[in-house]
Amino acid sequence: MGSTKKYDKEYKEQAVKLAHDLGSPKKAAEELGIPADTLYGWIKKWRDGYLDIGPEARSPENIQHLNEEIEQLRQRVKEQERTIRRLQEEREILADATAFFASSRRKSGSGKE
Repeated sequence: MGSTKKYDKEYKEQAVKLAHDLGSPKKAAEELGIPADTLYGWIKKWRDGYLDIGPEARSPENIQHLNEEIEQLRQRVKEQERTIRRLQEEREILADATAFFASSRRKSGSGKE
């Protein structure tokens, strides 16, 4: 059986900070010699508020960037909702038109003259 290596909170925080600074958890894990899955777990804990990597990661610039990204995503959702409504209306119109032409075709016989 292999032994499980224990890391203290400070080490985890520094590893998450390094991943943030490098922009790549995989590169940070390789540099630190730890499994990437371990670092991804620590990053998830940081996002959930269980680890604190310092004020640099939550700088006003980063927060502003996140707010802008959230606003862009909200706009995309609104646009997609409008598109969905329009497509549903078009589908209903086409269904009504199909039913209308199918019934008029039945009334006129085979439809071939």
